[in-house]
Amino acid sequence: MLAFNNKREGIKGKEVMRVGSRPLIGILVTTRGSRKRVLELYQRYHNLKMKLYAFTPADILWKKQRIIGLSLEKGIWKQSSFPFPNVVYNRCFNKKETTIQRLEKAIGRKKCFNNINFFNKWDLYNQLKQSSLTTYIPDTFLYNEVNVSELLEQYKLVYIKPSYGFKGTSVYRVELMDNGDTHISLHSLAPMYICRKDESIQEKLNELFGQKKYMVQQGVRMSHLDHRYFDIRVLVQKGILGKWMVSTITSRVAYEHYFNTSMCETIYDTAKILPRLFSPENRNEILESLSELSVQAAQVAESHLGSLGELSVDFVLDEQRKLWIIELNGKPQKNIYKDLKRFKQKKLIYKRPLEYAYYLSQS
Repeated sequence: MLAFNNKREGIKGKEVMRVGSRPLIGILVTTRGSRKRVLELYQRYHNLKMKLYAFTPADILWKKQRIIGLSLEKGIWKQSSFPFPNVVYNRCFNKKETTIQRLEKAIGRKKCFNNINFFNKWDLYNQLKQSSLTTYIPDTFLYNEVNVSELLEQYKLVYIKPSYGFKGTSVYRVELMDNGDTHISLHSLAPMYICRKDESIQEKLNELFGQKKYMVQQGVRMSHLDHRYFDIRVLVQKGILGKWMVSTITSRVAYEHYFNTSMCETIYDTAKILPRLFSPENRNEILESLSELSVQAAQVAESHLGSLGELSVDFVLDEQRKLWIIELNGKPQKNIYKDLKRFKQKKLIYKRPLEYAYYLSQS
């Protein structure tokens, strides 16, 4: 038991704890080994009156209504038995909602956020395609419901990716060449397989994918930066007012001869590379569009998935400089920003989720 002056507050017939006048915020992580690392980052970048602890699903003692959590007290790491928190920030990358649903029953609806952070890209595609963002979404199909050869005749280039995927894992680039051959690539532009004009591309792809759930996405002919592929990642988060806001807009530049920007060579503040791509009068317009579209995408995702507090939206520019939304990520990789020179938003990207947690604790 923690030695603090504690005040109990009832929520929907259950009890949670405040430490003095401070709300108790729990950060849910996947493993005990990650508790300290995650908590250390978030503890460092906020100045709010709150008590933080990190815990895993296995740390929850449901019958006792207690949680074995890790906290930092006056510079000392302590594992203690805590009451259920006022708010839970979910950093546990998982498709299953069981733990979050049980926590919500204990502490109240909308007191947990990022309920789902491992997005089903097919479900999200359908939601985005039916929204006002439809013109920014490439045509996408379920792999087992289409003939890829026919799509290649139409688009010449497609990407085949898992419905559940992250960091560009298992994303294939499939291109119909002028001579009738089809090149299949993974990460690198150099083909892993070449299907000759008289060979069946569908048979080769079926060997690769079997019965796994994949999608086929219309290929966008991307703009280049220094002859390299790049994307634009917009991190949108909620803050102290509970509203979606853009925290950072950055660009990941792939290695030469690679299309997978998740394996990036360099990361830039997008505002600093736009002068190399756009005239002065168009730069602010693109930045405004990126912000507006990203907030809209976050709103669409949240209306479909439930309570969210942060996500990232990945864009590319085509050869005509049109923006396309390639995908949304429910657990943004914040470690990518450590390589960004003179990155001013580091405090912001860790502070805002805790500000949002504080906002939820007061509502």
